[in-house]
Amino acid sequence: MKKAPTSPKHKRPRLAALDMTLKMDEDVYARELSGVQERLRLIQHAYLKSGHSAAIIFEGWDAAGKGGTIRCMSAVLDPRGFKVWPISAPRKYYLERHYLARFFERLPPQGAISVFDRSWYGRVLVERIEGLASDSDWRRAYQEINEFERMLTDHGTRVVKIFLHITPEEQLRRFRERVLNPMKRWKLSFEDFRNRHKWKAYEEATDSMFCETSTSYAPWHAISANSKKYARVTALKVIAERLSSGVDLAPAELSQEVMREAQQLLDIDPALLMGGQRRLD
Repeated sequence: MKKAPTSPKHKRPRLAALDMTLKMDEDVYARELSGVQERLRLIQHAYLKSGHSAAIIFEGWDAAGKGGTIRCMSAVLDPRGFKVWPISAPRKYYLERHYLARFFERLPPQGAISVFDRSWYGRVLVERIEGLASDSDWRRAYQEINEFERMLTDHGTRVVKIFLHITPEEQLRRFRERVLNPMKRWKLSFEDFRNRHKWKAYEEATDSMFCETSTSYAPWHAISANSKKYARVTALKVIAERLSSGVDLAPAELSQEVMREAQQLLDIDPALLMGGQRRLD
């Protein structure tokens, strides 16, 4: 099988190499989260102005914190240019089609950012482990996914891939919290417990996924997530860095027509309009 392209600076992650003790103090978390959320706002404004687009993929263990991290984004971004796609088992319509078909329909339009809570990587993770895809199907999927993501990046869509990793002990602690908290029980299913018995197989499948599909144009970012605060801030910083690279984050300037109307109808001094734009810069 042809290996995914990489660059000299790109290093594929491995789960065993992560430092699972990393954490973040509350005061640092509040400051860092606020800062990266503000940067995400600027990025969305720049994307709406420039027509850039991005697809952000979240994978990870059950209860690893994918939903909480995504909520930290959705809390500050305008839904008109931001969409979250929770991915579950495909319905019959898609089972009769290529597995990538349903993701084509959910790709972001120009100027938008889409988040996938689970993704096309289900083919080489859950479908591989649970026997829902044949050996030839999931092995072939590595190259198909690389070509799919190459097509997206060539088209101008940035692809960011985040994997949140927790230990089995931390997962069990979070399961217990969900069972005891009536407001969190909806997150827990029998499959979550059943999947724990295949932890080693999922670890091996995840490392294979990193090896085969972490490319220079769409690298994987594996993040230690035993500390939710550390994982959230780190994941959002990775996203902000990749989405802002090479992008002018200066707010859009007012058109001459809008400035004239603002001066006449709102009685605003032209110098204040220009000065306000400079201050935002």
